[in-house]
Formats: sequence, C-alpha cells, structure tokens
Amino acid sequence: MNPVQTLVVKIGTSSLTGTTSGQFALSTLAALVETLCVLRQQGHQVVLVSSGAVGIGCRRLNLAERPKTLAMKQAVAAVGQGRLMRIYDDLFSALNQPIAQVLLTRSDLGVRSRYVNSYRTFRQLLQLGVIPIVNENDTVAVEELKFGDNDTLSALVASLIGAQWLFLLTDVDRLYSADPRSNPEAQPIITIDRLADIQALKSGAGGQGSAWGTGGMLTKLEAAQIATAAGVRTVITDGRQPDNVVRALAGDAVGTQFAPSPKPSRARKRWIAAGLAPSGRVFLDLGATTAILKGGKSLLAAGITQVEGDFAAQDAVVICSASGEDIARGIVNYSAADLQRILGHRSEDIANILGYAGADTVIHRDNLVIATDSEGIEDADGPQ
Repeated sequence: MNPVQTLVVKIGTSSLTGTTSGQFALSTLAALVETLCVLRQQGHQVVLVSSGAVGIGCRRLNLAERPKTLAMKQAVAAVGQGRLMRIYDDLFSALNQPIAQVLLTRSDLGVRSRYVNSYRTFRQLLQLGVIPIVNENDTVAVEELKFGDNDTLSALVASLIGAQWLFLLTDVDRLYSADPRSNPEAQPIITIDRLADIQALKSGAGGQGSAWGTGGMLTKLEAAQIATAAGVRTVITDGRQPDNVVRALAGDAVGTQFAPSPKPSRARKRWIAAGLAPSGRVFLDLGATTAILKGGKSLLAAGITQVEGDFAAQDAVVICSASGEDIARGIVNYSAADLQRILGHRSEDIANILGYAGADTVIHRDNLVIATDSEGIEDADGPQ
C-alpha cells in the first residue's frame, strides 16, 4: 500500500466543460469524484482545486463566450459557483465524503497572518477527513489581487499545506515538444528534473488554452516551477482520466512529471517566494549580487544601483542583477522613495540622509529568497 500523502489535484475548465459550448462534462466529474474518494479511503489527504464557476455561470445565463470585463466575470462567477458546489456536494455525498468550499484571493496568501490562518484551516479540514474544494474568489477579487488562473492557485495551495504531490489535470495527456493538436511530430516529455528545463519550456509555451479557461501550458509550467521549488512533485496529465492520479502514486510513468527540489525552502520563505506578489524591482551591482548569491548576505543600500516601482516598506520586491536577471525576492525595509535617496550609500549614512534611524539592511537575509538555476527557490542562508 502507498504511504499516506497529501495531494492537491487541480482540474481545469477545459476538462470540466466542452471547449466550445461550455457544456458540463458530468462523466468526467463523476470519475474524478470517485477517484478522490478512493484516495481518501486509502488514507491520503486530498485537496481539490476546481475551475468551472465562470463556465457554468455562462451556461446558466446562455452566454456565448467567456466575459471580458471584470464586473461581468464576477457576476457570472457568482451565478456559477453555487451551482458548481451543488454538483460536487451531490456527487461526494453519494459516496459519503464530506467536502468544504474554500474561496481565496491573492491577499489571503499575501498577508502573513492570513496566510498562517489559511494554513491552519486547511490542516484542520484535512484532519477531519474533509476534501476542501478550492477556487479563486472571483466574486470579490480585483485585478491586482487575482491569481490569474487556478494553476497558480493550486501550486500556492500545495506549497502552503506542504503537499507531496500536485496534479494538474488538463486536456492533453502530457507535455510535448510542440502542440500535438497541430503538429503530428510533437514528441512527448516524460520527466523534467531541473528548474532550468522548466525555464526553457516556458520560452516556447503557448498562452490561453481554450475559449472557456484562463490557463494554458505556460501557466502550468509556472505552477510547476512554484510547486517543485517548494518540494512538491508535480504531474501534468489528462483530466479525462482521473485514475491517472492513482497510477502516478503507484509509480506509473503517467503524464509529465516534474521532480521536486532536493532542497525545499522553509515555510516562511515559500510564502515570500510564491505567496507575495512583487510590487517593484531593485537592481544590484556585481559585488552585491555575489554577496547575495554566494555569501548568503543581507542586501545593503550600498549595493543597489536602481529602483523600479512605487512600493512601500514591507512590500515584496524582485531582486535583479546588473544585467536584469531575476536572482531573488525579498521583503524590503524601505519605500521606493526612501530607497532612491539611500541607494549606493553605506548603512551608517542612512540616518543622516533620511532624517530617521532606519534598518541597517534594505532586505534582511531572513526575508530574502534566492532563485537558483539548479535547485529552484532556496534559503539565502542555505537549506534549512
């Protein structure tokens, strides 16, 4: 018997509905529900991230295409979300499996206290034997607080709860070297072991996958990047065959599998790396870049050459080398306006320049996460 594990399973709109009509695929959903119940009976902890609320809302309102304005999408999601959960509840109840609805926005994971509270809620639900069904809270989210797609949301949830597996169920059986729907010579990709390989695939990935979904292969690769950096093995496979989840757990080579980072970061650093949406960028000179990447040092004002964005103190920022390459993320101790005044200066000069005694560091190493080419996101002061 497989060891008990925590799984996040994401199913997309293209697997739940027809790609053109928005018609709900009840047979696929029933098979998915049965599979998840089998996994629960085996002792696994299961979280389902489900798209489909907007698609179902469109169907209910007889709309010919997905809404384009935020207000219309929110209204349609409000119509569809209740119907989606009713269908799930009917199917899971037939198998005596309790479920819970969890709606999240980016701000729920971007504020540390809410991030921790979300973690505790998930852990309690899983301990009770409940299957949480997660979706983005489209009804209230504004653009700047949106995940953008449920692939990203599922990866963040997997990172949040410390899952061992993330399954991205989609309308193809695995990744290919080209789009198999238009290129018959496309070659299947079975395994991906390094972050650098994900980066290479992202450069050639397409955008939106269908008229009814918000994701495409690019968003799935980005989700895999987030999840594997957090130590979560990720699988992209066919949503029309939910039993592929069981087969993968048994060791079968189904779908495309992404190996987890051998050095996953601590929970707080996973939150910084994935839970926080960056509000700006800071560029470093060569010395500061080396100190960050090789020495595990905090970021000082003296090593900063340029600032982009209008961020406040305690916002997240992307840290870039002089060439513009993203090398890390962190929580900044100064606003963009103050940082513009002190960049290039020594720490002991900050009080005289700003008129108040601020932090010695712009980003302390405890709040700094490095993006490495070989091992994904790791702690700036080494693996923990």
